[in-house]
Amino acid sequence: MRVRVPDYFDRFHCLAGACPHSCCVGWEVVVDEETARRYAAVPGPLGERLRSELKVDEEGDFCFPLHGGRCPFLDEENLCEIHRCLGQEATSLTCQEHPRFAEEYGPFREISLSASCPAANALLLESREPLKFLERETSEPEEAGDPWLVGLLPLRERMLLILQDRTRPLKERLKEILTLSMDAQPLLDEDRGEELAVMVRTWRMEERKVPAGAGVFPAALHVLASLEVLEPDWPELLSRSENAPAAEVPEELLERITAYFLFRYVLKTVNDGDLVSWILLCLLCVLVVQRTAAVCGVEEALRRVSAEIEHSAENLEALREAFGWMSELSAAAFLRELGA
Repeated sequence: MRVRVPDYFDRFHCLAGACPHSCCVGWEVVVDEETARRYAAVPGPLGERLRSELKVDEEGDFCFPLHGGRCPFLDEENLCEIHRCLGQEATSLTCQEHPRFAEEYGPFREISLSASCPAANALLLESREPLKFLERETSEPEEAGDPWLVGLLPLRERMLLILQDRTRPLKERLKEILTLSMDAQPLLDEDRGEELAVMVRTWRMEERKVPAGAGVFPAALHVLASLEVLEPDWPELLSRSENAPAAEVPEELLERITAYFLFRYVLKTVNDGDLVSWILLCLLCVLVVQRTAAVCGVEEALRRVSAEIEHSAENLEALREAFGWMSELSAAAFLRELGA
């Protein structure tokens, strides 16, 4: 099986107790069933605590409810008591894998490092070179992939090539990526996804008439503030950002952030066929990072946006639904924001 990862993937190391934003704080982690069964057999006081803390949430998943916003097994040194006493293999799969997000596509797997993690965030932003993705082979057997992947893979590759053309302003490149997705969407709507590869080879950018109106701000900030809040001061940060001018973030960094989100989300189109909404999500994340960077810096802005969206499936879906029914967050509004 082929495995694709960002070029900084192998340099990632967890900061453990030194992490300024521990993933064991403010995030109720699901415990997989196999790990939950293992906890049933752990002897002694630790085993008793594991069994007493383990609960079943509203979705029917095992979890450890937070105590004061912290995992009950996060000690005073911000280290995991389970890891320390029983080893890493005794922690849940989520804990072992985070901040790695793996997506299975049949013949290949793609693994990203969530920018909500300060260590992963630093690796993404430490360079101003174009972000690359590495491919390696494993001995795992391949499975059949969705037929649309034949077209979606070259489509994403074309988007990344457009993104990395540094002879043009970044907003112009982002506008072209959105326009490409809008022209590709009808093929998916008509279940002709396999034709995307041909379309990508021949497609050329053409200006389109965009209805007059406002861009996505401040509506985007209001929608983000209305979602489930994972960090208490998130609405305040968005409020402060509403009246702040866009930060002078180097375009090379915004380009790398865009590439990160495109890698994570474009191929998810195979799940629902809604390519444009996935592209709008990617663009929204980048634009909000630029906006909120004015009040908290680009590193923290990226971490916060990623945490609020990537740690909540409900937030992710609520945003994508908003693109469909809110004219303030429509593709036309994004084109106006990008200077169409």
